[in-house]
Amino acid sequence: MPLELSLREPQSIPVEVETVSTDVVRDLTLDDVSRLTVFQGNTSPTLGDLFDVRGSAVDDQTIVWQGDCAKVKAIGAGQSAGRVVVEGDAGMHVGARMSGGEIEVRGNAADWVGAELRGGLIRVSGNAGHLVGAVYRGGRRGMRGGVILVEGNAGNEIGHTMRRGVIAVRGRTGDALGFNMIAGTVLTFGETGIRPGAGMRRGSLVFAGDRPALLPTFKLAGREQPAFLPIYLRRLRELGFAVEDDWLTAEFDRHVGDFLELGKGEVLVRAAA
Repeated sequence: MPLELSLREPQSIPVEVETVSTDVVRDLTLDDVSRLTVFQGNTSPTLGDLFDVRGSAVDDQTIVWQGDCAKVKAIGAGQSAGRVVVEGDAGMHVGARMSGGEIEVRGNAADWVGAELRGGLIRVSGNAGHLVGAVYRGGRRGMRGGVILVEGNAGNEIGHTMRRGVIAVRGRTGDALGFNMIAGTVLTFGETGIRPGAGMRRGSLVFAGDRPALLPTFKLAGREQPAFLPIYLRRLRELGFAVEDDWLTAEFDRHVGDFLELGKGEVLVRAAA
């Protein structure tokens, strides 16, 4: 049986639970888990003060968060192994600075999903907020590895200053997708906002659905079937992200830029059928 943490009632003040990771709880007794300190405003309640705690993560290294967790922040943040399931919505900073393991959010997630992610897999079955896989303010690099999958929509500045890894969003994406991107790959299959790729140096932005208006600092470099793309798409399919067969053989218009920066990034826009 996994470790089950059930929030007794919805919270108006956010609860920060970065201390409750699989790395920690897999070595603790049930009583020790209940006594872990969390943070809420200017108070420091224990986990057991707010959640019903049952089960154990000793054997399967799995934590299941239950109840209305929309105000529960930093679920799975910093973990290096194990599995986390959120049976509903999750608050900000899900999987931030995570280096391994898997997180599944079976609802919506707030801002900063996978911020500065180093490894592992994050799935969001609903919508995600702004700054998915992004760098924290004042930092040097955003996402540095791993995979983030969003089945719904996502907000602005996805992949801000990302260095490595893969982000895929099935629904709409907001403005400044891939802003200041250093490397890595972002794939989107719905509509997108303005200024995609602004300031990008390297990396790939793939638009399989929308044909966005690009900045004038990008240049068309031709039409092709990118060799790497079917490999990435098949891997996404293996991870349970639906990929249509015709995406594997589609042609893309390749644009290079941003020439205000290094200019070695690429924006791949699916050619009209």
